[in-house]
Amino acid sequence: MEATTAQGRLRGGIDLGGTKIEAIVVDDGNTVLGSSRHPTPSSGGPEAVAAELVKAVRAACDAAKTEPSALQGVGVGSPGVVDEATGAVSTARNLPDWEGSFELGAAVSHELGTPVMVGNDVQVATDAEFELGAGRPYQSLLGVMWGTGVGGGIILDGKPWLGRGGAGEIGHVVVKIDGRRCPCGRRGCMEAYAGRAAMEARARRKHEDGTDTDLFKIMKERGRTKLTSAVWAKALEREDKLATELIDEAVEALGAGIASAQNLLDVQAIVIGGGLGVRLGDPFVKRIRKAMEPHLFNDANWPEVMLAGLGDLGGALGAALLVSRRAEGTPAPVAETPSAPG
Repeated sequence: MEATTAQGRLRGGIDLGGTKIEAIVVDDGNTVLGSSRHPTPSSGGPEAVAAELVKAVRAACDAAKTEPSALQGVGVGSPGVVDEATGAVSTARNLPDWEGSFELGAAVSHELGTPVMVGNDVQVATDAEFELGAGRPYQSLLGVMWGTGVGGGIILDGKPWLGRGGAGEIGHVVVKIDGRRCPCGRRGCMEAYAGRAAMEARARRKHEDGTDTDLFKIMKERGRTKLTSAVWAKALEREDKLATELIDEAVEALGAGIASAQNLLDVQAIVIGGGLGVRLGDPFVKRIRKAMEPHLFNDANWPEVMLAGLGDLGGALGAALLVSRRAEGTPAPVAETPSAPG
């Protein structure tokens, strides 16, 4: 039996990121009644990730004084290419040992005893900003989530644009021909310069080659095994030279890549979020906007460029909205593939 409160039916939402899993339980008004944050497993592949998602939802349900099986459903925002019809996730390179396609929705649903819907993590966060956050005044929107990788979500004419399941991969806009190797295996992608995973790999190589930095000292002080957004922010506060150099490089890459996307889409607004985007805040949104200037074609008609309004909760709230959409019988808008010429 579905859980109901004075606020209506309850839904779950999970933001699955490269370093953390955020699970929430919300009511009909999208008020968070319980939440739980777990580290993303660093090994074990899709099965380990699915098991941690289940633990996070159960903990959030405990906080909300309900059971997972009583929820109307649970939404998951996942990296990678997502088949919303089946809940399968593939090409999720920012998750551990994720090879091929994995039926993430079915695996989590089986353990929780409630329907599970899966969407792309950045698209659902963009949907949340459009419906509940900074994007509410606009009918076209580009969401840029700057974290472990750099992802994009697109709203056109008030509707999410998913393409054939792989739209919005702004992190793989090429900002330098034959440039640095990206975690995706290709060269010159924006994510190779601005994604937190790529930045950490570069920082480790430089540190091993003798470059002085406080980054890894701060990481150990905080009991972390990765350079999280908080570690980067603290290093910038300490005016760490290597951290400053790599973040400056990331800002320039973001400026070029986002401007290129804007040249193609010409949306009304651009919302910048994600772990690093939210942690570094408005001053860095302003810096990214400035870095866009040399590359923007329609510079007489700028889009609004703003910080995500929902903070860290945007991804999980967007995932919970997937449940509402499915309950209302509204399918995900997916572009039709043109038929081959006869």
